[in-house]
Amino acid sequence: MECPADSTWMPPEGQGGARPIFLVGMMGVGKTTIGRQLAAALGREFVDLDHVIEARCGVRIATIFDIEGEAGFRRRETATLDEYTRRSGLVVATGGGAVLAEENRRMLGERGCVVYLRAGADELYRRVARDRNRPLLRADDPRQRIVDLLAQREPLYESVATITLDTGDQPVAQVLRNLLPLLPAQSAVQAPLTE
Repeated sequence: MECPADSTWMPPEGQGGARPIFLVGMMGVGKTTIGRQLAAALGREFVDLDHVIEARCGVRIATIFDIEGEAGFRRRETATLDEYTRRSGLVVATGGGAVLAEENRRMLGERGCVVYLRAGADELYRRVARDRNRPLLRADDPRQRIVDLLAQREPLYESVATITLDTGDQPVAQVLRNLLPLLPAQSAVQAPLTE
């Protein structure tokens, strides 16, 4: 599915620029890595919402979960998402659970082109198995936790996505080659891709 150029979308007052692109998907799917390279290819600014929250709080996401719980983190996530979805011309990597709140899904769907980066549970587990900074994987069986989270979240990712793209075990350059033609024409101006 292509992300159409929305003729009704207008940048926020005082801002020119292209409709933002929002990357959604499970932890470990590659939103940050792909997002950085997508932004570079399109000549856009890249923002990782989790990194913004960490910078503002001065601590890692895992510490925010420890102190405020998941609900406290999700409140911060919604406020940050609201701020950044109002900016034109960005490529934004959301946190894996950003789609849990209906308000977040509404903001994403109304304010930009949403790309769901998809991978299977085994591939996701392979990518994040050794990452100790994933608070939701603090479980007796992290692989099963990924399976459960994927079952819960996949319908939400699909409901908000304009584009769904499987990342699998493809190199980032290949994922970009697959993604770029699906973006609106105004986004397709790009720098050469490198392996």
